[in-house]
Amino acid sequence: MRLPRVNALLTRIKRGALAFDAWVNASLYEGGRSAGEGYETFSKRMGMFAAKGWKRGALDLTSEAMTLGTGGAIVMLALAQPAFNLTSENWLKTQDLAVTFLDRYGTEVGRRGIKHDDSLKLDEFPDIMIKALVATEDRRFYEHWGIDPIGTARALVSNSRGNGSTQGGSSITQQLAKNLFLSNERSLERKINEAFLALWLEMHLTKNEILKLYLDRAYMGGGTFGAVAAADYYFGKPLKDISLAEGAMLAGLFKAPTKYAPHVNLPAARSRAVDVLHNMVEAGFLTEGQIQSALRNPATPVTRTRDITADYYLDWAFGEIKGLADAGKLRNDRVLMVKTPLDLSIQKRADEAVANTLRKYGDQYEVEEAAMVILDPDGALRAMVGGSDYGQSQFNRATDALRQPGSSFKPYVYAAGLAAGLYRPDTKVVDTPICIGNWCPQNYGRSFSGATNLTVAVAKSINTIPIQISIALGRAMGISHQANAAKAGRAKIIDLSHRLGITTPLTDTVSLPIGSAEVNVIDQAAAYAVFANGGRKAKPYAAMEVRNSSGDVIYRHADEKPEQILSTQVVADMNFMLNKVVEEGTGKRAQLDGIKVAGKSGTTNAYKDAWFVAYTGNLVGAVWFGNDDSTSTNKMTGGSLPAMTWHDVMESAHQGIELRPLPGLKEPGRPAPQASRDAPAPVNAAASAAGKLSRRSFEVIGGLGGLFKDVEAKPAPRAGFETVPTPAGAVAEGTRSAGGRIGMP
Repeated sequence: MRLPRVNALLTRIKRGALAFDAWVNASLYEGGRSAGEGYETFSKRMGMFAAKGWKRGALDLTSEAMTLGTGGAIVMLALAQPAFNLTSENWLKTQDLAVTFLDRYGTEVGRRGIKHDDSLKLDEFPDIMIKALVATEDRRFYEHWGIDPIGTARALVSNSRGNGSTQGGSSITQQLAKNLFLSNERSLERKINEAFLALWLEMHLTKNEILKLYLDRAYMGGGTFGAVAAADYYFGKPLKDISLAEGAMLAGLFKAPTKYAPHVNLPAARSRAVDVLHNMVEAGFLTEGQIQSALRNPATPVTRTRDITADYYLDWAFGEIKGLADAGKLRNDRVLMVKTPLDLSIQKRADEAVANTLRKYGDQYEVEEAAMVILDPDGALRAMVGGSDYGQSQFNRATDALRQPGSSFKPYVYAAGLAAGLYRPDTKVVDTPICIGNWCPQNYGRSFSGATNLTVAVAKSINTIPIQISIALGRAMGISHQANAAKAGRAKIIDLSHRLGITTPLTDTVSLPIGSAEVNVIDQAAAYAVFANGGRKAKPYAAMEVRNSSGDVIYRHADEKPEQILSTQVVADMNFMLNKVVEEGTGKRAQLDGIKVAGKSGTTNAYKDAWFVAYTGNLVGAVWFGNDDSTSTNKMTGGSLPAMTWHDVMESAHQGIELRPLPGLKEPGRPAPQASRDAPAPVNAAASAAGKLSRRSFEVIGGLGGLFKDVEAKPAPRAGFETVPTPAGAVAEGTRSAGGRIGMP
């Protein structure tokens, strides 16, 4: 009985499955037939809109354009985001800090904060000034929308002819965007941001507002910003009273203010003014007859007795003041007078030395840029050169450019080894091949010296020894595996570098001990200053004393207390070894007659960067030469142009001052100061030349003058220096990687 019932159930299931299958097939068939009929009906109705012939082509092109346009709009929005992030609700407001800077002797040297005089309305500007600017900088200013494709194309065609003159492709709006939001860095990212910011400005401002801002804020050379200040500086008169010839000369300054500044190169300024006058004729603003008088009677600037401008210095000093204000150290005061350690005589010599070196040897070594920082051993900033031409580029290569230091980084490695008690200057070491993984550094010259001592290793800039020190530091921590020991040792080197003053992250790579992690110039000077001052940290500073508008002192750097970073024994050992670099090694060009000098050169992979960082008991100097685009120089080393430039500046700077010995270093005719582990090294000042007032004497006399009235001012404590880190990736001088040359001394 049970079997027949099972068979009947299976039969019913099969019939049900067949029925379901039939229903599915019928539904699909009916659905497909209905969809086909619907599509046929839709096609017939859409056929009424079908385009043929040229209409079909236009429709297809429009469709493709919309598709590509949508995709392009998304890409453009992504590219524009970084530029728009630079803007803010208060971007147009004048900076609320107004700062007057004095040099170390109390003489006013410049102002920052409210850098422009916007008291003159646009309709009060002389018509010749506006026409000269538009005719020369952006002839289609009132026609384009921030970016001028026609003007750019015209500039490209003119420049391609190679007739000796060049035209810029940036509109006035683009130049204003750069002045307000960007630096002069030459990069694709900056140009993209500049273009989007120009469009943003055109959306938020009228053409006349853009023109007014540009006339007020453009750098015009001589430390002046804006046409109003430039007219007063160059011609000693209000802008409203300038002549056609003077207006043409001022208009010629906007693109290259240093190159065409009349107080620097009057023939070049007059030649540029002639070009501006002819531009005004070509633009239809004037006739040939109207410019004849200006051509026959070119503008003559007033005589300036002092043409030293420390613009890079003052820009950095103003940043320091803003930092103090943000930290609440200046109360709520906004009109300030700041006394700085700036020494105009050293600043002038530094500017001249850099300019002369680039002019004489720039083509030979294929190098275009340089930077230099001069500090007192306590961190006081004496002078700063941030580039070859402030007018052409306000980008400060001394503080903002990150460069591989090469072998000039090695003193931090040696200091770590000495501080750990593993080495002394006479410790025997062996220059022999060494590898960490598959990375094998080699020395410049592709040879090894064998057994030597630490002092010789420093002087000869041997690359294998810093690697050995990093391994020894790790093994002293109980780590036996070589690669792991090296990594632990590098961590200690990085920590000490930061304590010495390096402030940016140092990327940990196997080549870090020989200079692969990037730093900047002011950081290098700051870190070396620790060796010069007896082991105390010294953060670079430009504000010795700050007073408010009532003359009250609201800040003194002397109140800052320095931290002891290295024992004076380590400092004495480092000074002994680094002095040998100058007397017997790669730094011979930096030797000063009768003055002990200690320092280190550095040259990076493919000769891209050349450094010389050195110091005496009185001053510390860091010099860098290279190119903005990181292209290789023509085999320039740190012991060549950088060491020569350092010597030229320091030789002059040490004239007529009280000479101080290097801590722990025996000097001719003097007993060596006793080095201890805890106490700072004594500083014995030698008598200045008979019959001469030292620079320090002038400072004391100047301090009695009156701008700074507080007689109870405390003496500044001696301090060290602070350095700023940079991107990693270079290799130090004298190195090879698995058979390829990395750098040299």
